[in-house]
Amino acid sequence: MARLVVDGEEVVVRLAPREALPARRREVRVRAADVRAVRVEPEWWRALRGTPLGGRCRPGRWCVGERLHALGRDFVAVRAGVPVVVLDLRRPVPFTRIAVSVADAGRVAGMLRRRARV
Repeated sequence: MARLVVDGEEVVVRLAPREALPARRREVRVRAADVRAVRVEPEWWRALRGTPLGGRCRPGRWCVGERLHALGRDFVAVRAGVPVVVLDLRRPVPFTRIAVSVADAGRVAGMLRRRARV
């Protein structure tokens, strides 16, 4: 399962090896200052928008990779049955949203809010 951590002034999504392969990357980094909002979504599929651009999805189970929609691109690493931390980002950054399933989503979201000052 992916991990969401703060490394200095950056928010980092570190993917597990089985997620990194379809996503074609091991991690995603954005500046903490670019985080506009942080929230927890209890239903993983509600964090998805648009159509897959890269990566893989298994309907009803999990989705990892980029998604394209009218507002830009999102990066997702979500899994059924696990709450999702959703980061909405300021422009111009590579993604408009990052959504990651995290076992302790409430604690992680609180930590990100304090670090990103949102």
